[in-house]
Amino acid sequence: MESSPLVSIVIPCYNDEKFVEEAVFSALNQTYLNKEIIVVDDGSNKETKIVLEKLRPSLNDLIFQENKGQSAARNRGIIASNGNLISMLDSDDYLDPTFCEKAVKIFETEKEAKIVSCYARRFNTNGEIDIFKTPGGRLADFLLENYALGTSMFRKDQALKAGLYDEEMNRGFEDWEFFIRLLRDGGEAFVIPEPLYYYRIRNDSTSARARERKKELLQYIYIKHKELYLQHYESFIPFLLGRIEKEEKEKVKNTKRLEYRIGQRVLKPLRKIKSFFS
Repeated sequence: MESSPLVSIVIPCYNDEKFVEEAVFSALNQTYLNKEIIVVDDGSNKETKIVLEKLRPSLNDLIFQENKGQSAARNRGIIASNGNLISMLDSDDYLDPTFCEKAVKIFETEKEAKIVSCYARRFNTNGEIDIFKTPGGRLADFLLENYALGTSMFRKDQALKAGLYDEEMNRGFEDWEFFIRLLRDGGEAFVIPEPLYYYRIRNDSTSARARERKKELLQYIYIKHKELYLQHYESFIPFLLGRIEKEEKEKVKNTKRLEYRIGQRVLKPLRKIKSFFS
């Protein structure tokens, strides 16, 4: 890879007037200097557009489109980019200043690198929740789970070859499905073992909505990549059965908790009556 490749930081934005400025500033403040910043407004409200216009002088490109979903916004930014490397950034999150510098070094030293991710510091309005540690891996791993942050770095030419993000996937897991296609011909997802991404937990986020439609989204991915799953049948089936067993155990545990709470509520007044006569 050429020395100091251009990194395009693509920020899709939809109704994030409260947070997009912080996302843009985190991109501007990257210690890696050879970068461009592209924001794609996916049909946001008036308030968000006002903030984006204020930010326009700091951006290399500000693209407006009608609301088509996150996948379409990401694709629009990738196509408009000039960089060799693409770094995705959600408009309600932000980056540690050193992420791009450290990610580029991995692409320069690891020939197998197709995706570079990192740990994420998850937080909400009450403060930090935890540090999410994703392991990375190869295709066989990604057929089981998404083992990289959706907002990772990858090569533009490989993204175009893979077909970019599936614009039919507007309800979540589009990053996972895209990574499967990036890795289907080989390569690896590397993870920087540091929390260089700040991930905001929101009840109305795409990730939250995806959890509600998990079965539907998993079915879409499994059917779309049927051939790959058949090739990895011997590792996929034990994983799937293990997931079912885990969920069944969780259901039993939750049922017992519910039964205990109901039992406590029923017994409490009876105990009071007993203490009254004792």
